Amino acid sequence: MHAVVESAVLQGVDALGCRVEARVSGTGRDVTRIVGLPDTAVRESIERVEGALAAAGLPAPGGRTTINLAPADLRKEGPSFDLPIALALLGAQGVLNGEARSRLASSLVAGELTLEGTIRPVRGAVSLADLARRTRCTSCILPAEVAPAAALVPGVSVHGANSLLEVLAHLSGARPLPRARPVVGETQGDAYPDLIEVRGQALAVGALRVAAAGWHNLIMCGPPGTGKSTLARCLPGILPPPSPEAMLELTRIASAAGEVGAESGCVACRPFRAPHHTASGPALVGGGSVPKPGELTLAHLGVLFLDELPEFPRNVLDTLRQPLERDEVIIARAGASVRLPGRVLLVAAMNPPEGARGRRSLKTVLSGPLIDRIDLQIDVPPVSVEALVSPQPAGALDSATVREQVADAWRRQAARQGRVPNGRLTGKQLDQLGALEPAAISLLRDAVSRLGLSARAWDRLRRVARTIADLDQSDAVQRSHIAEAVQYRMLDMSG
Repeated sequence: MHAVVESAVLQGVDALGCRVEARVSGTGRDVTRIVGLPDTAVRESIERVEGALAAAGLPAPGGRTTINLAPADLRKEGPSFDLPIALALLGAQGVLNGEARSRLASSLVAGELTLEGTIRPVRGAVSLADLARRTRCTSCILPAEVAPAAALVPGVSVHGANSLLEVLAHLSGARPLPRARPVVGETQGDAYPDLIEVRGQALAVGALRVAAAGWHNLIMCGPPGTGKSTLARCLPGILPPPSPEAMLELTRIASAAGEVGAESGCVACRPFRAPHHTASGPALVGGGSVPKPGELTLAHLGVLFLDELPEFPRNVLDTLRQPLERDEVIIARAGASVRLPGRVLLVAAMNPPEGARGRRSLKTVLSGPLIDRIDLQIDVPPVSVEALVSPQPAGALDSATVREQVADAWRRQAARQGRVPNGRLTGKQLDQLGALEPAAISLLRDAVSRLGLSARAWDRLRRVARTIADLDQSDAVQRSHIAEAVQYRMLDMSG
């Protein structure tokens, strides 16, 4: 007999359809083969499946058995095919009744089996549910631990199972599995430090506010202990909470990376990723023989923080150039090209040279094209003891207040220029959307000439000033907005 079960292959953060076919002849020597470009984990699946079937008191296939994973030219990896293979074998042996076969035909299935017949979680549950929504499958049968995250996908019924026997009871109609419900994880306000905790760093707090409002990349330079890391960790908390669509995207990425479980729930706050300076290029932007998301993709719609920036190899940092421009990573492999999302707010921190009094030129750390993608550059000086022990001054900003200001600036930008934030505006767009008052133009010219800034800095200052004007609820860029923008370019050393 022949049976088919719908499953999926995870490629990057997307799921591609994969049909699991089983044919059991019942004659000849007992031989089971898995074909269709399986990796070692998939080839070993038959051992786990036979152990699970035996533990559940179900028959193992006899005679010549062939399991085909179609399409045959797509590499299959991981243990997620255990459960669909087990169901396909049971269907091919005639163990499943008509109702079970009918329900199975409209379901997408994935899960790793143990030798005791229980089901372990797998990566990419959200992507699998999204694939089911886009195909004829009306339901998903997934491990119980990851089902709540997959339930965030609308238009598909997700059922979480703890064992093979539970799945069989559900398919037969004896004990239907309840429909999984999304479980929301930590929220934006609870996940990150509050700005009100920052003492004596008014310029840095202002830079964070501007970075969030216009999606401007930021670099901070200062000695150890001045609060650079704390400031960076405050930044996601002043970004507006993700929309339902963004929550789904963030949960899909976390699920593909295996970072979603029963306790974490759906991702309800913007991510913050801080890779160590020993991270390789593929670890930072994604890659590998089978492409997987890197830190850049895991920080999608949130903050990527590079602490101790000079310690990162320059060639590794240069892998960020194209993704920062395109907001995505494209990984080309033989026969396939994988796209990984990567719209991040880049924040970097570095210490000044030991014993040096002057500022450190970014050219000693970053290549020119990467410097061009950083609009805000600030010094973070040591904080005095007086500032640490004194009460916060009147008017000190907390994260909730700044988050509302940032959300208002986002609304102004959306009404004026659509989905493109100020930090991504080109010179031509700035000419059209970033109208400068005459006094502002005069100050901008003087600042570029006096500080020895490059022609590129002209547009950087205009982008930042446009954001400051939005925070000030001003349609035109005024002289005061240019003056504040210049404060955030203090690490520029002759362009």
